[in-house]
Amino acid sequence: MSRERILDAAINRIAADGIDDVRIARIAMDAGVSTALVHYHFATREALLGEALVHSFYRAGDTRTEGPQRLKDMIEQCLPLPGEQEQDWVLWVELWLRAVRHPELRPTAAELYARMHDWFKEAIEDEFPDLDAGVTADRILALIDGYGVRALLGDPAMPLERAREAVWDALASVPTRQ
Repeated sequence: MSRERILDAAINRIAADGIDDVRIARIAMDAGVSTALVHYHFATREALLGEALVHSFYRAGDTRTEGPQRLKDMIEQCLPLPGEQEQDWVLWVELWLRAVRHPELRPTAAELYARMHDWFKEAIEDEFPDLDAGVTADRILALIDGYGVRALLGDPAMPLERAREAVWDALASVPTRQ
């Protein structure tokens, strides 16, 4: 499908060039389509970029695991592992920076965080029914964001394995509801 090829090409371009340097013509060339087809599917450059970020989010959050391994797998999927996940992290960082400077992208960022929060909250409710799932999801996401940025930057004090363990340890130490 050409729309998905365009979104995948946009994701690759954003990760490689940054949102501010992405050009529709280059995305079209990478996707093997005309610029007219890109404009047919996406009314504006910002609409394409916003939808590419949403597309990346859904691609990254596609887990089918159930049971006790589910939450560990979700945390794993949200860390900047080499390959697609690292690329998705670059897109997240681009979204954060862009949304700070361009308020029209803030609703996209808020929507993606709300979906991620709900995804984690549901898994926490299933696996740890005694925890306050909403508060715990907020903490996990904050830890993933903080540790993930450090790991993405190659901080020698925060390799991926340490980030993974730190997030899981923090979850294990959350007090239960009274």
